[in-house]
Amino acid sequence: QVQLVESGGGLVQAGGSLRLSCAASGRTFSWYGMAWFRQAPGKEREFVVAIGWSGRSTSYADSVKGRFTISRDNAKNTVYLQMNSLKPEDTAVYYCAAETIPYGVGKSENYYWGQGTQVTVSS
Repeated sequence: QVQLVESGGGLVQAGGSLRLSCAASGRTFSWYGMAWFRQAPGKEREFVVAIGWSGRSTSYADSVKGRFTISRDNAKNTVYLQMNSLKPEDTAVYYCAAETIPYGVGKSENYYWGQGTQVTVSS
């Protein structure tokens, strides 16, 4: 059974940084694309960033390009989201997602989900 556990969320002032981690277990981590999504209060969950199974391909939402960076450490079965220059509009619950089908680029319609971690950016 695939399990995803996020950590690293918290409260930060605008302009600050946070690094989220997502530890995966239950299958061969390196075979699967990964992604981060977020959901702000009263809004639908939205795509933030994805990384392919090999780590060579990434895809970012326009709203976070140049500020957020996704990476993965296959030896640690972990994917990271480095968030810099945070803005109040980045406030949301951030979810780690793992593709259900191997060898993808991290963007699909079917994922396993983590429980989410809260990120709050104060102005």
